[in-house]
Amino acid sequence: MTINIRALAAKCCYAVIDQGRSLSDELPKQQDKLIGKDKGLLQEICFGVLRYLPELENDVSQLVQKPIKGKQRVFHFLLLVGVYQIRYMRIPDHAAVSETVAATKTLKNDHMKGLVNAVLRGFLRTLEAESKLENKTDKNLPEPIKYNHPGWFIKKVQQGYPEQWQAILNANQQRPPMWLRVNQQHYTSAQYQVLLNEAGIEIANIEPHSQAIALAKPLDVAKLPGFDQGWISVQDAAAQQAARLLDCQPNDVVLDCCAAPGGKTCHILEKTPDIASMTAIDIEEARLTRVHENLTRLNLTAEVITADAASQDWWSGEQFDRILLDAPCSGTGVIRRHPDIKWLRKADDIDKLVILQQKILDNIWSLLKPGGTLLYATCSVLPEENYQQISRFIEENQDAQLIAITPNNLDTDDKAIGWQLLPDAENMDGFYYAKLLKLK
Repeated sequence: MTINIRALAAKCCYAVIDQGRSLSDELPKQQDKLIGKDKGLLQEICFGVLRYLPELENDVSQLVQKPIKGKQRVFHFLLLVGVYQIRYMRIPDHAAVSETVAATKTLKNDHMKGLVNAVLRGFLRTLEAESKLENKTDKNLPEPIKYNHPGWFIKKVQQGYPEQWQAILNANQQRPPMWLRVNQQHYTSAQYQVLLNEAGIEIANIEPHSQAIALAKPLDVAKLPGFDQGWISVQDAAAQQAARLLDCQPNDVVLDCCAAPGGKTCHILEKTPDIASMTAIDIEEARLTRVHENLTRLNLTAEVITADAASQDWWSGEQFDRILLDAPCSGTGVIRRHPDIKWLRKADDIDKLVILQQKILDNIWSLLKPGGTLLYATCSVLPEENYQQISRFIEENQDAQLIAITPNNLDTDDKAIGWQLLPDAENMDGFYYAKLLKLK
C-alpha cells in the first residue's frame, strides 16, 4: 500500500500541537515509514505547518463552518497541511489538493473527503481573489497571526528588545543553516575546507571566532568527508563558542552540566585533549545515549553520569577547575531549528525555568575550585534567563567575578553582562554566555 505523506504530516502535527509531543521525537517515527526524498518532503511540511501555524489556522477558520474537534481532530491538521502546500510550497496546486484529499482514505475516514476538497478549493479561490487586490495589507491582523508566534512570547521579546523584536521574530521564521565543527585532532578548519572543496561541497561562510564552517545548503552527513571517522560534527556556530570561551587548560578537571547530547563535551575534548578529566552529567538517562554515541564516533573519553545538577548526590567531592553549565532553558534562541518550541513552551514555564536555573547555578558554584571558571550558557533570548539571572547571582555571591566577553551586542551599559547572541546574528542561533571567575 502506498504511504500518504500528507497523512503522516497531519498525524505528526496533531501529536505536537494537541498532545504536546516534541517534533524531534515524533518526526523520526513517521519518517521511518518512508524512503529517500519522501523523508525530506515530510520534514518540510511538518516544519512549515509549525512555523506558520497561526496564519494557517486563520486561513482555515474562514473556510469551515465550525472547528473540527474530538476524534476527527487530525483532519484539522490535514487542512493545515493542504493550505501550507498551496501557500508556501512549489507543489502544483492540483497535486497538493489531490494528495491531501487522498490522505482522508489513509486516515480511514472517507466522509471527510468532501470537506477537505471543498476547503482547499475554497482556499485556492481566496488566493486568486487576493491576487487581484492592489493594496493588500496584513496591518489589521493580530500580532500572533502576523508574526506567527504566541502572543505572550511576542510581548516578552518586545519588552526585552524594543528596537529588535521584529528582527528576532522574523529570524525565527527562517530556515537554519548547517554549521560544521572540525575535529582539531584530525584537521584544522582551513584544511577541512580544502576537503569540502574537493568533494564539491559549497561553503557559505566561516565564523571568525570558532572557525565554524557554514555550508551553502544542508546535506546528508554521510556525504561529509570523514564523518564516520570523526573528522567532523554538525553543531551551530553559536554553540561552538562554548569550548572557546571555557578555555580549558592542560590538566584541568572539567565538568559539563546538562551535557546531553554531548556536542559541547566533545568539542572541549577535541580542543584540549590533555585535560586531566571530563565529567558529563545530565538528568535524563535516555538523552545520555547520544553523549555515548558522540564520544564513540569521535574516539573520545569522558565519565558520563545520570545526575541532577541541582543536587550533589553524584559528586565525589573533588572540585573542578572549569565548569560548563548549559542550563535548562526556554530554547527561544533556537526556534528556527525547532519551531514546535513556540507552541510547546508556555508563558508560566519561564518563571519555573528561572527558578531551576538559579537552583542549579547556586549548587554547582560550590563544586568549583577557588580560582576556577564557570561558563553559564543558554539557548534563550529572554533576559530573565540570561543577564538578569547572572546579575542576581553576582549580587548574591561576593566570590563571583564577571569576566568580560567580547564581542557584546547588548545595547546599554547596564545590560552588558555576558554575551547575548540573537538569532540570525552572523547566521547563528540565539545564545547567551556569561563567564564567571571564583575568587580565591
